Amino acid sequence: MITLSVRRFAVALLVAGAALSGCGGDDAPAGDASGVPGRDVLDKATGKVTIEFWHSMRGANVEAIDSLVAGFTKQYGDKIEVKPVFQGSYDETVAKYKTAVQQKNTPALVQIYDIGTRFMIDSKQTVSVAGFFDKDGTGPADIEPNIASYYSVDGKLHSMPFNSSTPLLYMNKEAFERAGLDPAKPPTTLDELTDYARKLTVRDAGGKVTQYGFGAAIYGWLLEQLLATDEQEYCDQGNGRTKLATKVQFDSPAAVRVAQWWADLVRNGYATNTGRKTDDAQAAFKSGNVAMHLESTSVLRGYVDAAKGRFTVATAPYPKISAASTGGPIIGGASLWISGPGHSALEQRAAWEFAKFVSQPAQQAQWHVGTGYVPVNRKAHDETVTKDWRAKYPQFGTAVDQLHARQPSVASSGCLLGVMPQARKASEDGLEQAILGSKPAEQAMKDAAASVKKDIDNYNAAVR
Repeated sequence: MITLSVRRFAVALLVAGAALSGCGGDDAPAGDASGVPGRDVLDKATGKVTIEFWHSMRGANVEAIDSLVAGFTKQYGDKIEVKPVFQGSYDETVAKYKTAVQQKNTPALVQIYDIGTRFMIDSKQTVSVAGFFDKDGTGPADIEPNIASYYSVDGKLHSMPFNSSTPLLYMNKEAFERAGLDPAKPPTTLDELTDYARKLTVRDAGGKVTQYGFGAAIYGWLLEQLLATDEQEYCDQGNGRTKLATKVQFDSPAAVRVAQWWADLVRNGYATNTGRKTDDAQAAFKSGNVAMHLESTSVLRGYVDAAKGRFTVATAPYPKISAASTGGPIIGGASLWISGPGHSALEQRAAWEFAKFVSQPAQQAQWHVGTGYVPVNRKAHDETVTKDWRAKYPQFGTAVDQLHARQPSVASSGCLLGVMPQARKASEDGLEQAILGSKPAEQAMKDAAASVKKDIDNYNAAVR
């Protein structure tokens, strides 16, 4: 969820954009290996190079990060020391990176969430990983296509995918069975989800709801996913991939339908409204108060552990808007960016070696099992640890199967927008107004989309 105020984030973004416009950086075409340091700079180095790795992982995910760093140290410890540094939420990390750019003190490697991609490219502060692949004479062939497509522009991969997620439908298996429903035959459309939610809603003798059929955070990411399943582009200019996007399109008929559907569920008492905080929506599902729930696969490990001994967590593919929808959801999560200006060739190469290491099959299998994130490397599924884990917890295979079910498209690659955090917050404004009934769904989404236009125009003017 957005933790910085939109105004504060927008000001920081524009100031940083203006400051960065003259900073230079990786001006060669993405994927051009000229100027990209090769392995020889590491082989010739004497002593050990130390690099900082900024990340936003919390809880058990920190343990998984530390485990990856420890594994890397075993192989490269005589040459490279990686210092992982937690920087707070994704939003806070972006804000700190912008400050570091102005102070000319960026980390060699930084984890940036998906919706920060447009800004990172426009900042010209990074070296594309495509250039490193070209320098090494290799390529990202083993990276999942639907993941690589998000972080690619003009056919070139700009950052290394790291922690990737897809949205899922979570279900309380026992609640389904009590309602006479088969969790192996989950709802696949919004209309079907409404029907299931009605049957799964339980009231006591006094009419008070003791179990809601559905519940999810009012989170813009969930709307983005539903639009992608309908092959709807979230912003114009080819989802911001052919040119800088000039407007958002979450006021489309499909988005209005989603807002109205959600509002109707809440109004009819089949869904609870826990607001925008993902923690509150997650708690409602983990407590058994909600039978169906939309969330990222990244929380699956925590859900399974929290529900142990009380109910069984079942998973299903993310629902589509209608039976006619032919698309698929967008990936979420974050990727690793290698800083250029202010960093020596040795530091850049060291950052690449670590980014490359954590994307390998064994490491991604370890990461998948430890966190629930989808492996970004297709060969990770062949690792014994992955196979054993899936045999024990088949729920973890749902996200992977969903990822493999279709080819990348412009819609499923996601919108590249410099002010995407503001856009996501605005979509939440619209959804919330519709759900609370303070505005009709159509007007709420139209007003929300219009509210982002000035931010988009200001951003585009700053980076052109």
